[in-house]
Amino acid sequence: MAPDDDYVHLPVADRSLEVLVTGPEDGPALVFHSGTPSAAIPFAPLLDAAGNAGLRVVTWSRPGYGGSTPARGRTVADVAVDTAAVLDALGIDRFRTLGWSGGGPHALACAALLPRRCAAAATLAGVAPYGASGLDWLAGMGEENVEEFSLALEGEEALSPWLEEQAAGLAGVTAEQVAGSLGGLVSPVDVASITGTFAEYLAAGFRRSVASGIAGWRDDDLAFARSWGFDVADIGVPVAVWQGEADLMVPPAHGRWLAQRIPGARDHVHPGEGHLSLAVGGMDRIVAELVALGE
Repeated sequence: MAPDDDYVHLPVADRSLEVLVTGPEDGPALVFHSGTPSAAIPFAPLLDAAGNAGLRVVTWSRPGYGGSTPARGRTVADVAVDTAAVLDALGIDRFRTLGWSGGGPHALACAALLPRRCAAAATLAGVAPYGASGLDWLAGMGEENVEEFSLALEGEEALSPWLEEQAAGLAGVTAEQVAGSLGGLVSPVDVASITGTFAEYLAAGFRRSVASGIAGWRDDDLAFARSWGFDVADIGVPVAVWQGEADLMVPPAHGRWLAQRIPGARDHVHPGEGHLSLAVGGMDRIVAELVALGE
């Protein structure tokens, strides 16, 4: 977990975001959107891969997570406004972007809505839009996710008590407890990856994500359950879709749907990989392709 003085708090309209910037000041920017729930925490595999490529990694806690001000009622599309504001404050014009899990839709929003600035995007185990034609959205998800998103579809009053209960458990979760806390959402290959510094990263991200309450988690879930505010078919920048076949959080059908609907998308579906294992073992390849796509 990064020390508090490593974070920069940047204004966005009447709000502020806690932002973490790592890497050379003159390096090409990589904007990283983390999952749900999570907050801005250094992710070693990403930082190592980005460092090898000379990239400057910019990430922040989405509104309501960690030290970022909530933005009740936000949509997935609203991340484009936040992204533009953060990059303007840092003096950055062009960027590449990567979104993992719940961060995937937010990376795609940047590609769709900031096409002049976004050179390329990648989604790693990212969800497809709810209600997407030809996709049974909940099919194949672990029962915890089915319960969570079913409540999100009912609305905030149904969802919030469930999130409060889950957040109470995550507020003090340790690296040794992470795998157990994920229950039926992790396949054996994912459980095997939750060790050492990666387990510590996941635990720190969960703790920080709910440190100021459930607002970020709630607003993520509600945003996924309604219109994203853009159509992935309108994306005109290069996109890569990475997905594991053994993913119980975001089933592979989501990745296939995105790859088929995003014009020219590069499709990487990996047999035997899960939601977490692909991020740990595949980050060098993911970042290398993202660099090449943005040339």
